[in-house]
Amino acid sequence: MSNDKDLFDLIKDTYPQHPSHDFISSTEYKLKQKARSMKRRRMVKKLTLFSGGFFLCTVAVSWLFIFGGKELVTEVLNALGEESLSTSFDNKEPLIYIYHSHNTESFLPELNVENPSKAQHDKKNITLVGQRLKQALKDKNIKSIHNTTDVNKLLDERGWSFYRSYEISREKLKDDLDKNKSIKMVLDIHRDVTKKDVTTIKLEGVSYAKVLFVVSGSTSNFEENKDFATKLHNKLQEKYPGISRGVIEKQGKSQSTYNQDLLDNSVILIIGGVENTLKEENRTADVLAEIIKEVLDSNGNS
Repeated sequence: MSNDKDLFDLIKDTYPQHPSHDFISSTEYKLKQKARSMKRRRMVKKLTLFSGGFFLCTVAVSWLFIFGGKELVTEVLNALGEESLSTSFDNKEPLIYIYHSHNTESFLPELNVENPSKAQHDKKNITLVGQRLKQALKDKNIKSIHNTTDVNKLLDERGWSFYRSYEISREKLKDDLDKNKSIKMVLDIHRDVTKKDVTTIKLEGVSYAKVLFVVSGSTSNFEENKDFATKLHNKLQEKYPGISRGVIEKQGKSQSTYNQDLLDNSVILIIGGVENTLKEENRTADVLAEIIKEVLDSNGNS
């Protein structure tokens, strides 16, 4: 391709020592023709580059918005974001332990039955509320362990009575605590048998299951557990007035420890009652995750 150097070479080769008028005119004509030729080539090159870029841009836009490429790009970006969050989350040790000593406790509205004694179910039960709490904590980048051991089934297999449920749940709890020294809180989640007007509250027109905290007085770490339950209660009341039913202390010589002797900051959470819906239960699980995060933050554990 000709360039500026070619023009200078042409001038050097054609310029005589004493040029005539015809020679000057001839040379001027050649130079103009050469310049026009070079200009056309440059224009063609620029136009080709512009056209190619415009074509590629058009294809890309068409792929994104007409042929579904937008969804693919969105999925890829989301996947990258989720992977980043997941990696950050997976690098953290579990801080919360969730389990259910009475795992088959269910809800009348979910089973379409009216007799509270029939509100038991192998699948649609209180463990779903524990699962919701686990997810809500995960959304806040707090890792937890959710123990879904079928305590009721093990009682039947061993021929044990219902009153030995805490012995069954203790086995897995103790084993998991031994393996996970990072655990800071242990939450045994139940539902009550009390009527709905006692276990439900409306906040800004939305129904929530109320929360009752139960602490055993027959453990050496009773005060620590009571302080922990009281802290949760107070924070709930500050942000969601009326959603907590308070803290109950269970005293007596034959009183069960509810496994709360295994770790400080252990408590029974009674979320709602037999007449509540899972939606109401889940809303409260989300609220509890928010409060738990605040407690962890205040202790410098999150």
